Amino acid sequence: MITLLQRVSEARVEVEGEIVGCIDAGLLVLIGVQADDDEELAGQFVERLLNYRVFADAAGKMNLSLADVDGGLLLVPQFTLAANTKKGRRPSFTSAANPAHGAAIFERMVALARERHAAVECGRFGADMQVHLVNDGPVTFILD
Repeated sequence: MITLLQRVSEARVEVEGEIVGCIDAGLLVLIGVQADDDEELAGQFVERLLNYRVFADAAGKMNLSLADVDGGLLLVPQFTLAANTKKGRRPSFTSAANPAHGAAIFERMVALARERHAAVECGRFGADMQVHLVNDGPVTFILD
């Protein structure tokens, strides 16, 4: 699993002009599911996302997590994150999960996040999505 975590002051996802997920300050997380990912790993990533310290404390240091600041969490499936780009001029998707497995793992992550955090929104697996965000900082991390 590969995730791209972005601290945002606001973010939303639209599908066919309809807003399907929207948050104020918090984290936008793009999620690439790989073929060997399982539910246990999904749970580990959810815990890591909720507790990853990327928000400033009173001293201005990144010491607070999403759980600490009670921010929004917007989870967006992004197949292309699982691409292998090491060779050639075209990405290879051989390590990416097939659509059924990818959808199952993504939906499990959403369910686990909603069990542990109040403000969770999500994109739509397999849809053509438009993602709008205001990156705060900018602060962006790749977690794998």
